[in-house]
Order: sequence, then C-alpha cells, then structure tokens
Amino acid sequence: MNGPVLSRRGFLGGGALVVGFTLFPGRLLAQAPQEGDGGTPPGMPKALNSNPLLESWIRIDADGGITVFTGKAELGQGIRTALLQVAAEELAVDPMAITLVTADTGRTPNESYTAGSQSMQESGTAILHASARVAAILRDLAAKSFGVPADNLKLAQGAVAAPDGRSLGYGELVAGGELEGVRAQAGTVLKDPASYSVIGRDLPRVDIPAKVTGGAAYVQDMRLPNMVHARVVRPPSYGAGIREVDTAVAERMPGVVGTFRDGNYLAVVAEREWQAINAMRVLAQAVKWDEHETLPDQGTLFRDIQTLQSDERVIQDRRDDPAAVGGAVHRLDAEFHRGFQIHGSIGPSCAIGLFRDGAMTVWSHGQGMFPLRSAIAEMLRMDEAQVHCIHTEGSGCYGHNGADDAGADAALIARAFPGRPVRVQWMREDEHCWEPFGSAMVSKARGGVDAQGRIVDYQYEVWSAPHSTRPGGAGALMPAWHLAEPFKPDPPKPIPQPAGGGDRNAIPLYAIPNVRIVHRYIPDMPVRTSALRGLGAFMNVFALESFMDEMAAAADTDPVDFRLRHLEDPRARDVVTMAAEKFGWSSARLPAGHGKGFGFGRYKNYAAYCAVAVEVAVERETGAARLVRAVAAIDSGQAVNPDGIRNQTEGGIVQSSSWTLMEQVTFDRTRITSRDWSAYPILRFDHIPDSVEVHVIDRPGKPYLGTGEAAQGPTAGAIANAIADAAGVRLHELPLTRRRIKAAVGV
Repeated sequence: MNGPVLSRRGFLGGGALVVGFTLFPGRLLAQAPQEGDGGTPPGMPKALNSNPLLESWIRIDADGGITVFTGKAELGQGIRTALLQVAAEELAVDPMAITLVTADTGRTPNESYTAGSQSMQESGTAILHASARVAAILRDLAAKSFGVPADNLKLAQGAVAAPDGRSLGYGELVAGGELEGVRAQAGTVLKDPASYSVIGRDLPRVDIPAKVTGGAAYVQDMRLPNMVHARVVRPPSYGAGIREVDTAVAERMPGVVGTFRDGNYLAVVAEREWQAINAMRVLAQAVKWDEHETLPDQGTLFRDIQTLQSDERVIQDRRDDPAAVGGAVHRLDAEFHRGFQIHGSIGPSCAIGLFRDGAMTVWSHGQGMFPLRSAIAEMLRMDEAQVHCIHTEGSGCYGHNGADDAGADAALIARAFPGRPVRVQWMREDEHCWEPFGSAMVSKARGGVDAQGRIVDYQYEVWSAPHSTRPGGAGALMPAWHLAEPFKPDPPKPIPQPAGGGDRNAIPLYAIPNVRIVHRYIPDMPVRTSALRGLGAFMNVFALESFMDEMAAAADTDPVDFRLRHLEDPRARDVVTMAAEKFGWSSARLPAGHGKGFGFGRYKNYAAYCAVAVEVAVERETGAARLVRAVAAIDSGQAVNPDGIRNQTEGGIVQSSSWTLMEQVTFDRTRITSRDWSAYPILRFDHIPDSVEVHVIDRPGKPYLGTGEAAQGPTAGAIANAIADAAGVRLHELPLTRRRIKAAVGV
C-alpha cells in the first residue's frame, strides 16, 4: 500500500530478461494482430504498437520467475485465466508458473479501458506475440551457450534443453539482462495451433476459488492497516444543492474522525464502518436541500425522446437493387422501446484512497486505471505522476457503473485525511440513483418481403443518448460535479462505426439488397447515461431479431430457415445451424403455454458470432413469463479457454433474460425512485432457467473474437419471439413484464 508512485523501470530492477521483438523471418500464422489501425505496422499487434517496450509485457527473473503484465482488468469475465494460457502456451510452462499483473498505472502497459469484449483481441494478441518472441530469444541464447542450432532445442517447464540432455533454466539464460529496453517490431512466428497443449483446453478460472470460499476476492474485501471508513451524503436528486447543514451532531458521534465538505459534496469518516453508516444517516437528516424538477415525464418518455435535439447520422445507405423494392408483397413496420436500465452490480461500488507524502494511491474496480488516473489528477489538480491507480476486482461490473465515481470519492476524502487509507463503500441507493444508466432508446423498423420470401428492403432508425461518458477528464466523475468549483462533463461524442454506441449492431448482417440505417444521436439526455454491457447492441439486436420473425411470419417461413436464407457468412450460418440442431428446433413439441424463439447476432458485426434458441413459458392469466431453457452456439475464433467462453455466454444469457423480462429504472419529475431491489427487481434464483447449454465452435488459428457481450442481443430477441409464439401476441417494449404481457393478451 505504498503511496509514492514507483516507475516501471524502478519496479523492474536488474537481473532479469526484459524482452522485445526483433525482425525474425518466417511465416505468420492466422492469429493475426490488428493491422492498419492508427498507423500500426502490418504484422504488429495494435497494443504492442502503442506500448513498444516489451519490458511492459514480459519479465523473467534470474530465479526463473515469470511475470506477465496486461493493461486489461479482470472483471469477472475470466481474462486472467485466458491470458495466463496464452503466455504459457508460447513459453512452454504451466500457466500457474506465471504471475499475472493487471491494470496498474505504476506497473502495466496503458491499454485504456477493459471494455467492448476486446481484451483477447488486443491484450491477448499482444501477449501471444510477445511470449512467442521470448521463446525464440531464449532458444537463441541457449543455442549460443550449447553451440547447437536453435531449431534443435526444446522449451519445457522453464528450461531450454539440448538433444544431448544439457539444459538451462530461463533465469540462468537471462541473468545478465542483456536485452533490456528492446522495442517491439513486427515479424514473430507463432506456434502451429495443431501443437497447442494449453490453448484450447478448459482451465479452471484462477479468480473463482476466493470468490466461492469467502476469501479476499474484491476491493470490497480489502482491509489495510490503520484504515478508516467513509460514507457520502449524496444529493437527493440531479442538480440539488445544500441550502444549510449542521455537521456538529455527526462529528460528536462515537468513532467519527471528522466530516468533509466541499460545496455540495459532503462526507463523514469514522474508525469503523458501522459508525460511518450511522453518522452518515444522522448527517443526512441535518441537511436541507434545494431541489428542482429536472426529469422527464416517464409516461411520455419514448414520445419525448423523439422530440429531443438529435444529430442525424446515416450509417448505411445501400441501394444494390432499387427495382426489387417494388416487388414487395408484404410491407411491415414496427416501433421498439427500451427504458433506462442500471448495471445492478450485486456489490455496490467501493474504492480505497491513500494520500501520503504528496502522492495519491487509489485502489479501484473501474474499467480503466489510466483514464481514471487522468481524471483524478485533474480533479485534485495534481500531476499525473503523483497519482497511482491500481485495479482491484469488484463485485459486479457490466460496464461503466459507479466504480470510477467511488474512486473519485476515495481520492477526495483521502486528501482531506492524509496518512490513513480511506475506504469508501457506496450504499445501495447510491448505486441505483447515481451510477450512469444504460440509455433509454427508441427505434423504428420498416421492411418489405417479396413473393419468394426474400427481404428486398430494410430501413431502421434509432434514437439514443450517449453510451459512453467514461472518465478521461474530471467532468466524467460524478463527485466532481458537486464541488464548490465544480467540473462539468465534456460534451459527449458518439462512438463511430463499425463499433458504434447507440447504433451498435443497427446494421444487419443479413444479405438485404436495399438498406438504410439512421442513428439519431441525442447528446443531452436529462439523466446520466453511459456504457452498459453491449451498449446499443442489446436493443438493436432485440429489435432486428423480433422484426426478422415478423417478416418470416409474413413470408410463411420457419424463422430459422428465414434467417439462413438471408445469411451468406458461413460462420454465421454455422452458429445458427448448430443452435437450432442442439435445441431440437424442427422437432420440438412444447407443452401448452410454452413457446420457442430464436435470435442471432454477430457482436459489433466483427466480434463473436452467437445464436440462441430458447423455450419460454407464459401464464396467460398473470402474464408471467419464464425462460425455461436456452441453447446457444458461439464462435469466438480461436478458443483459448472453452469453459471460459461458456461461462461468459451462460452469464450473458441469464443477465439478458433479467434485462428483457424485468429491469427498468423508474423516476418522477424530481428523483429516481427505483432506489433498491424492491423497486428495481432483477432475476432471482427461482427464475433461473432449468438449463442453459452453450456450444463453442473452435476455430484454431483464427483471430480471437470478443465474447463477453455477444449473447445479450440474441437472447433478448429469442425471448421476445418465444413469448410471441406462446402468447400469440408480440410486444415491442422492453422489459417484457407480466403487466405488459397480460395487457397484450387481454386476459
């Protein structure tokens, strides 16, 4: 818990191999890096190009210890395990022989955010190439020592062995540290995937044992020497200001170390956590606030969204066969709605700050330690070099929740109480009312189907607020809004295609000759919005897949056959076919009140392919719907840890079913009213599906494709289609609650 910031060079020290790439002639295998992005040289992984000193990635100590560094964070997606496998494969060691350091501004490369299901394609690819080059360098060093060709040597379990039995450990080979400071270059040769022994096999996740045994797994569990506890008294609503406050009563309470106020920012610090909670409640009663009506009318939300000022962005306008439009015999249109949703992290956000000797250290479960460092430095008006942010796992994530704001809380309060670690734990109402929400959205789809059952025309418009207002500047930190000299958020910007934000996955992957897609970007929404798992893909795939079923019905065609008719990408066809076959789609005979549904999507149209088939039970009398079973097929390219891919996809299906059936933020004209689980219900254990099957299609040697957010949209579409099949009516507004289903059925 040292406060002063340690440089990477100072941390690395001497007596170790710090390795880099050299130009190495030979073939490049299909696990290609990202090329042509921001001037990245062909053959150079993007993350290596951004962090060219390989000491940023790999360290081998004189005693043979191996450390791998990644700027990505473990968020419950299993990335620690997969990255260990990638390094272990090329270095020919057991994954457990490697120490992995994640997302630490004093130790790891700057890989910005862990988001968008990009960890494997970015950090995984960089570590794969770095590890392969390390192996080549070790082999060359041993060849010089043994006087034999490098091709005759083998790497295994931390040593390089010659045919005559001689061997040298990795640590022995690099004791002089001759290669420190070497920069990355293109051209490394990777192992043939046919020879893989670590990549492609199930490996138990290394982060799970502590989480299921009550160990210290999360930042919420951290307890540092001499630590104090803080609670913040939040404004009751957006824009509320303190009219008056008397802190004296709270300050006299047992264990209270003191209070901290800066403008409308108010906190209390105590020796013990319960003392801080009690003092916070007393302090909250002592504050009088001025409030204003700043929120929209929830009853007219979707109509109002379409009247807000928006920037029109045509993201696709293709007319390959205009004449075909006139051949449409079926014209369909539909409007889809999605309310605001929260991340619903099981553990409210938490952080620890320590201000000592003029330096600030923050332990946080935010998704980007380097951007958080920049934001905190600006907020505190400190030099970035004096701010150290260390990622520590948190209990819940799924996007930009309150983690960064809790880090800002910890930094603000720690500076007021120097020398002692300050732990800030959010309360449930803090998380529900103040975290950034997933944006409410409206979309409209129009389509035409000809007499042969082909889609000849598809038009889609989507209205959405920003899907990323992550830290970068202090204005992105909610606590900084409430200071006497407040920071204002920077004007939000849309995320450009092909990734997209509110328009993510708005462009269909289906082969349609005439397509027009419009994104109506709303920069100023009356509530705070940012990244929720999948961003706009959840809504857009829900809408598209619902509409695909409507068009299939108009064409009197089976929904799966209709999708296959419009899919040309063979990998897309493979996941659709596998999910349908494993589900038993064509032969399924379901009980009364049950329906089946199908959904497909390729996340961001360039990441993982995922198809989901589901069975849903609907009680017509009550409107209650339950996901009974789900079968998914997913293609993530080269599967590093198939069990990890299944984990992520299973979790995505369960979470998406909660979003689709239950979750929606509520508010009046002044305050957020869904302050707890009773007002914002989520899926509970008694509503978990009876079975969830995930079938992984492995593509050895193919690039890694992002997995963690692939299932959300297809699951939503599949559930909506299954409800329509079971109930005989179709709903277009998320969530598909029992009240809405009952009203649609008319019982």
